[in-house]
Amino acid sequence: MRPLRVLVADAAPLQRSGLRAMLTTPATAGEPSAPEWASDGTAPAEIVVAGEAGDGVEAVELARRLLPDVLITDLTLPRADGFAVTRAVAQANLPVHVLVLTARDSDDEVLAAVSAGVTGYLCKDAPREELVAAVRAVAAGGAVIAPPLLARILGRVAEAVPVTTDNGAARLDALTGREREVLVHVARGRTNAEIADLLQVSETTVKTHVGHVLTKLRLRDRTQAVVLAYETGLVKPGA
Repeated sequence: MRPLRVLVADAAPLQRSGLRAMLTTPATAGEPSAPEWASDGTAPAEIVVAGEAGDGVEAVELARRLLPDVLITDLTLPRADGFAVTRAVAQANLPVHVLVLTARDSDDEVLAAVSAGVTGYLCKDAPREELVAAVRAVAAGGAVIAPPLLARILGRVAEAVPVTTDNGAARLDALTGREREVLVHVARGRTNAEIADLLQVSETTVKTHVGHVLTKLRLRDRTQAVVLAYETGLVKPGA
């Protein structure tokens, strides 16, 4: 498989250098997440950094030109912040998944980032393994929010929306039983590979089901699917 291509956007050159080193250092042979090493003792590149940006305008320009699998961006950027960058990527319909890596972790900022279109949100103190796993999950179409942040914002979502709505329930009627089941797993933050393993089907089949769910419910991405699942009561916080 080809390596995942990542674009890094951060105002601090030292932070960008550190991220490049973290992302491109091969996992130690024998680790559960390590790719198969070649017979000559070399490890394949799982992630490559396709480019770096020091401000938001440059990040959007590079995202358009390079079309990386994942854009890792801080929220605090000169010229255009991470929220504006994410909205620009979403509005341009670029096939680029946005992962926020920031020191800012207030509930309002996490919710605003999700609304803008991010599919991943981590704090800058996340360990290397967590960052690499998040890049993998986001590139595969999953959604990742640091567990402590997710626990807080799910409570906010539950308070902010009704347990069920007639419109939402009617929309869910368009789904088959299997599609509902897949939506539940998506809402619980599972990747396509994890869902495939749980349902004992191929990952391609899961991708097809997810595509049908998004199309039938007229949703832009998995993040909107998660919100709808909680709004309609299909999935409840803590369940």
